[in-house]
Amino acid sequence: MEKGPFSVEWLAQSSCGGAQPLAAASQPCSPPGGTGSQKSSVDVGDPGHEAETGDGGAVPGRPRTKFSAAQLQELERSFREQRYIGASEKRRLAAELNLSQSQIKTWFQNRRMKFKRQTQDAR
Repeated sequence: MEKGPFSVEWLAQSSCGGAQPLAAASQPCSPPGGTGSQKSSVDVGDPGHEAETGDGGAVPGRPRTKFSAAQLQELERSFREQRYIGASEKRRLAAELNLSQSQIKTWFQNRRMKFKRQTQDAR
């Protein structure tokens, strides 16, 4: 059978990154170093952010950041002053709140989306 661009074999190979026997092509791909059913807490991706899969399980990555009340109060205060954070303010907040600059950036992105939803719902 020819492995054309839309055959099951071709799709299995392209989604798993290499050739597999036909029997293995019907099984889901597993990440290197383990099976697909195991969850690990490897530090990958954006801190403070966790993606969800369609089946309700979390994608392996960094656990969700739990911000303290004091951190949230300072982040909200800063957001009220300015919705978009500059590099120097991001560095200052990260040092003051003991968070990474990436966590600050992600919090502001998420907060802007929350603000957008709130303003649209109010209309």
